[in-house]
Amino acid sequence: MNFFNQTGKMVLGSRLRRLSEQITENASQIYRLYDIDFQPKWFPVFYVLSKEQEKPITEIAEEIGHSQPSVSKIIAEMVKANLILETKNKQDGRKNMVSLSPQGMEITEKIGNQYIDVTNAIEDTFAQTTHDLWKAIEEWEYLLNQKNLLRRVEEQKKMRESKKVKIVDYETKYQQDFRALNIEWISTYFKMEEADYKALDDPEGYILKKGGYIFVALYEDKPVGVCALLKMENHAYEYELAKMAVSPKAQGKNIGWLLGQAIIEKAKSLDAANLYLESNTILKPAINLYNKLGFQKVVGHATPYERCNIQMGLNLK
Repeated sequence: MNFFNQTGKMVLGSRLRRLSEQITENASQIYRLYDIDFQPKWFPVFYVLSKEQEKPITEIAEEIGHSQPSVSKIIAEMVKANLILETKNKQDGRKNMVSLSPQGMEITEKIGNQYIDVTNAIEDTFAQTTHDLWKAIEEWEYLLNQKNLLRRVEEQKKMRESKKVKIVDYETKYQQDFRALNIEWISTYFKMEEADYKALDDPEGYILKKGGYIFVALYEDKPVGVCALLKMENHAYEYELAKMAVSPKAQGKNIGWLLGQAIIEKAKSLDAANLYLESNTILKPAINLYNKLGFQKVVGHATPYERCNIQMGLNLK
């Protein structure tokens, strides 16, 4: 127990496995106590078949929540132990039907008292505990079905790493990073266009001197993402979110979200009424990000980009 006290909740799986192994070992001994030659792992399949005359393997797997290969393996072991009969489905020869053999049916007649005693023993154990393990397991199963542990760890990883991200104002020293990051992502999905080169080759003249802004995302003090806020000509109080690019090596750190939030806050500080952007629907992660930031599809302005097939807007008022 000292090991689990030292490591804490991160070894939940190991602790549950240890408890499961202890209960499984006891279960093997309990079957012997009732003079039943049986392996605990067979029980879910056995129980389903004890309530049905015969059933396809796929339906058994679905009912007990196991994979079909694992159920097929258990059935093969039970067939070898003469507890199960396996036949072809008369209507569909591709399906195997399984049922308890006469020897398997004998176990259903012997196991009734074991069911009673085991249930009472578990209820007695529950009565001695402060917390209801059965209800806790139900809660965990529900929560992990909504969002599995991998996804939850990914979110925590993103939150932790995003704390190392700094959003800073553009300086001349970031010009090559601004250019390189944009060329990298544009060239991955599309072709560079004339309007791209205008902005990337002269960001100060094309963006900054026209009333725009550029933000740079630093991860451990290295530029890994950029985004620009362009003041749109002939549109008072309207700005465009543009030239957002994040290095593939730095994805999964919430950088796009942080850049987008910085752009939105800057636009609000400038008393902008609307924020506009152009994108392409093949960029699903980007579109999802824009939706999370509050952008919605709009019919926008004439665009200089061939790759643009969606325009989105965000009302800031």
